Amino acid sequence: MDILEKIEGLEAKFHEVSLFITDPAVIADQARFVRLNREYHELERVLEAARRYRTARKNLDDAKQMLRTEQDAELKEMARAEIDELEPQMPAMEQEIKLLLLPQDPEDGKNVVMEIRGGTGGDEAALFAGDLFRMYTKYFETKGFKYSVSSFSEGAAGGFKEIIFSVTGQQVYGTLKYESGVHRVQRVPATETQGRVHTSAATVAVLPEADEFEVHINEGEIRWETFRSGGAGGQNVNKVESGVRLRYNWKNPVTGEVQEILIECTETRDQPKNKERALARLRTQIYDKEHQKYVDDIAARRKTMVSTGDRSAKIRTYNYPQGRITDHRIGYTVYNLAAFMDGDIQGVIDALTVAENAERLKESEL
Repeated sequence: MDILEKIEGLEAKFHEVSLFITDPAVIADQARFVRLNREYHELERVLEAARRYRTARKNLDDAKQMLRTEQDAELKEMARAEIDELEPQMPAMEQEIKLLLLPQDPEDGKNVVMEIRGGTGGDEAALFAGDLFRMYTKYFETKGFKYSVSSFSEGAAGGFKEIIFSVTGQQVYGTLKYESGVHRVQRVPATETQGRVHTSAATVAVLPEADEFEVHINEGEIRWETFRSGGAGGQNVNKVESGVRLRYNWKNPVTGEVQEILIECTETRDQPKNKERALARLRTQIYDKEHQKYVDDIAARRKTMVSTGDRSAKIRTYNYPQGRITDHRIGYTVYNLAAFMDGDIQGVIDALTVAENAERLKESEL
């Protein structure tokens, strides 16, 4: 089927959605408005790509017609040059439209909460968790993402036993979702006297941030505590109870099991702000738990491990003696470890995106 036939009817759909999002009744229904607004921008991208493709194809057809019928040598040469320029562009433009026609993951445009935890390996695992955190923050700078640390627990020798932070920007979850999983490091720890290479690990979880209307929380059942935030920050930190801790009993809608969720936030010196951020993290945690079935269903249909959502899967190895990084899901290996740990991770994210898109195109038979 011709690629343009696949987008017939999208103009009418786009017009319909554009009317809906200006309707006061729709604007008042936040959940519906956000969903339609997302659909509007997705349709806009498809139709813009289709417009560019139509223009290029018409120009190519006109140039071919001119080459067949024109007698003037100079005009024939101009037509030939245009054909040589446009023909190689057509497959890439068609591929762009095919990818845009694939159903978009509604989570991709969301901000995220990231959690990095030192795993097996004790002090060395905590140091590696610190290295990963630095790697991501360097990467955020290149993307224009903003991050804010909610809580952390330092390792005895440095780094972090655990660090939790939120990341905001454009298409944050769509960019970072492939980072969830176990990251292994092979290197000689600073504490190793014999020069032996040790293997340790840290886990990374990337959770799409929940919007308020996506999760029902009975705020009356939240148990709040306040405490003094220890650590650096001047006298105010230790004198004022700005840190907050919340406890909430969440009932699993499938099993009926009740689980206590505990969240601490010492992000700012302002207690109300810390409460607000703790609530946002509670929403995200509950959304993540309830959303995991959706993620598992996608994983079950996937033929590769590109986006299994399985946070216990070993996804990547960082080998310091060889200066090598290997992503095990797609067999991607590069030897630029120093630059990679300095935030140059776009290459592997692009490779994972291409692998998943190829898989999704195959499934959709576009």
